[in-house]
Amino acid sequence: MPEEELEPLLRRVAEALERVSPRPPEAIEFDNAEAYTWHAESHRLEPVAKVNRVDLKLLKGIDSVRDTLLENTRRFAAGLPANNALLWGARGMGKSSLVKAVHATVNADNGGKLILVEIHREDIPSLPDLLKLLAGVDRRCILFCDDLSFDGQDASFKSLKAVLEGGLEGRPGSVIFYATSNRRHLMPREMIENERSTAINPAEAVEEKVSLSDRFGLWLGFHTCNQDEFLAMVHGYVAHYGIPADEKSLRAEAIEWSVTRGARSGRVAWQFVQDLAGRLRVRLNG
Repeated sequence: MPEEELEPLLRRVAEALERVSPRPPEAIEFDNAEAYTWHAESHRLEPVAKVNRVDLKLLKGIDSVRDTLLENTRRFAAGLPANNALLWGARGMGKSSLVKAVHATVNADNGGKLILVEIHREDIPSLPDLLKLLAGVDRRCILFCDDLSFDGQDASFKSLKAVLEGGLEGRPGSVIFYATSNRRHLMPREMIENERSTAINPAEAVEEKVSLSDRFGLWLGFHTCNQDEFLAMVHGYVAHYGIPADEKSLRAEAIEWSVTRGARSGRVAWQFVQDLAGRLRVRLNG
């Protein structure tokens, strides 16, 4: 092919490749927001305009774990040694709400120097890439994964183990990892039992599966609340939002609501309060 015909052909090929190739990630201005969401497919952090969270004082029945996580986070924000935290236990008892509320409380005390970055469970394999990005940030960061668990032959837990502790690069000192899960060991019992029954050395196989939880220095357990704690949650919401309600009828309706749902938790209390406010035509601003 003559050179004068080859040059325009090569130019068209180069232009086509440029159109289909992924664009480089946009630079993130970490001073623009206090929270971000990690998008693994495009390797970018998206600022969150408004974080969906509740006031720390509205989280009832979890005083001990609240104080522990709050103190750990304050130490981390101050540049002191702090632990990764696993919040595990009963559904709807405020695990993810506590992480977001603690972040807001500590941020209010230190001038917004602490950022919250959420990574979805399915994006855990991209965690090393995210940490490389966060390593160059001059603000301290809580890396947050909600509802973390592993099933079947999912091997991405090995990536998380290496990042939390023990890898060559490890976790940047400016980053701490908080995760919530309904499981203490992040894996279903049948998965652990299957490893025990099929492995050449059952003890070693199970040890590898449960050792992920050991990488978290804090294990904070959340358990189903009793009736008094459930009613305290309801009263806290009602008082906070100024919902006019008769004490006697409020108690009876709240108990009936929990019975029909077959559960007592912070989530059930909030759902009852939303129903109550709707019936009374009260807007839940904020």
